[in-house]
Amino acid sequence: MVSIIKTSHSIRSILNYNENKVKAGVAECIGAGNYPVDVDKMSGVVKLNRFTKRLELNENAKRNSVHISLNFDPSENYSKEKMMAIANTYMKKIGFGKQPYLVYQHYDAGHPHLHVVSINIERDGKRIDLHHLGIRKSEPARKEIEELFGLVKAEGRKNKEEFNLKPILVSKVNYGRIESKKALSNVLNKVLNEYKYSSLAELNAVLKQCNVLADRGSENSKIFLAKGLVYRILDEQGKPIGVPIKASDFYFKPTLKFLEEKFKGNQIRRPLDKTRVKNAINMALLREQAMPITVLARLLEKEGIYTVFRRSTEGQLYGITYVDHTTKNVFNGSSLGKQYSAKAIEERCGLKLAGEEKRNQIYEKLPSKESLIEDLQHQKDILTIPDLVKALDLLMQAEYSPDYLPNQLKKQRSKKKRRGLSSN
Repeated sequence: MVSIIKTSHSIRSILNYNENKVKAGVAECIGAGNYPVDVDKMSGVVKLNRFTKRLELNENAKRNSVHISLNFDPSENYSKEKMMAIANTYMKKIGFGKQPYLVYQHYDAGHPHLHVVSINIERDGKRIDLHHLGIRKSEPARKEIEELFGLVKAEGRKNKEEFNLKPILVSKVNYGRIESKKALSNVLNKVLNEYKYSSLAELNAVLKQCNVLADRGSENSKIFLAKGLVYRILDEQGKPIGVPIKASDFYFKPTLKFLEEKFKGNQIRRPLDKTRVKNAINMALLREQAMPITVLARLLEKEGIYTVFRRSTEGQLYGITYVDHTTKNVFNGSSLGKQYSAKAIEERCGLKLAGEEKRNQIYEKLPSKESLIEDLQHQKDILTIPDLVKALDLLMQAEYSPDYLPNQLKKQRSKKKRRGLSSN
C-alpha cells in the first residue's frame, strides 16, 4: 500500500472534488467516520456542514484540511468492507480516529485506491499537528497495516516501480458509460483550468490522453470559418465516436475565444518551467549513444513527462509535444529550442545518422557544458539533491573534458606485425 497526504485550507474544494467524481460515475462514497448517520442517508450539504461546524472552533488554523489517498496493488480487489476496515485502521493510527472523515473509492485509475477527506481541528478546538505527518505517523501506520491485512508491501524495487504511476488527470471518457456531456465536462473542467498550453495542438496533447478532442473542423468547414469549436469523444484507437458537442453548449463556455485568452495568459506564465523538461530530455539522452524514440518516451514518462509524437500518413515524424504532468505544462518541441524539435530529437537519438554524417554531428548529442550550467542556475531553487547529483555526474563525464575525443573520431592505430627474431 502507498499512502499520499495533501493538506489544504479549503475542505469545500476537497469535498467537491470527490463528490464531482461520484456524479461523474467514477467514484463512490463507501463510508464515513464519526458522522451521526450512514453515508447513503447524507446529502452533500450534511457532509460539508459536519466539517465546517468543527472548523469554526479554530478559525486561526490556515491549513485545516487533509486529503489522503491510499493506493493498492492492481491485484488487490478487496471488498468495500475490507477497504473501510483498512481506512478506519489507518485513520486511527495517524491520530485521526476521532475526527469526522469520509471515504471514497475511485475507479478512474489502473489500480484500486481510496480517497479520505478529513480535518485536523479537534472537538476542543485544538489543532492536530500536520508537520511531517507522513514521516512521523503515516509510514509506520502503512507498514503495520500491510502486515495486519496481508497487503502487497510497497517495499523493494519491484513494488516501487508498480506504484510509480504517472499522475492521473481524470478518468478516460468511455463512450456510452455515462452521459457524454457530463463525461466531457468532467475532463474539460480539470484540464482547461489546471494545465498551461499555448495552442490547440498543445491542449489536445493532454485531452487525447482522456479520449477527448477539441475540434475546429477542416479549414473549409462552416464551423472553422465561423470560428466555432466542438468537443468529441474518441475511442481507444483515437477515432471520433458519437455526436460532437458545441463548446457553447457547456455552462462554462470553453469556446475558441475562451481558449485564445488562455493561450495568451499561459505564454506569459510558463517560460520558467521549460528548464525541467529540457533537463529531463538531456539527461535521458546522455544515458546511451543511441536509442529508439519510444525508449526516450518511456524514460521521460518516469519523470512525469508524457511525449506525444505526430506522424504523417507515411509514418514520418513531423512533430513532438511534451506534457509535463508534474508542473502541468505543455510544450511543443520547437518552443523549447531547436534541439528539442522532432527532427533534432530523432537525430539526437541516433536513428538517422550514419557514417560521416554521424561523425560530423557527434557533438550535437550533447548540450554544451555552458548550457547545462545555465539551466542549473535557472533551476537552483527547485532542484532536489538527487537532481544535483545527476547533473554533477553528467558534467564530470569524459565527454565534457577539454581533451575528450569521441571514439568515432579517433584514428585507427595501424597494427604492426611483430616479427620474431629467427635464429640461425
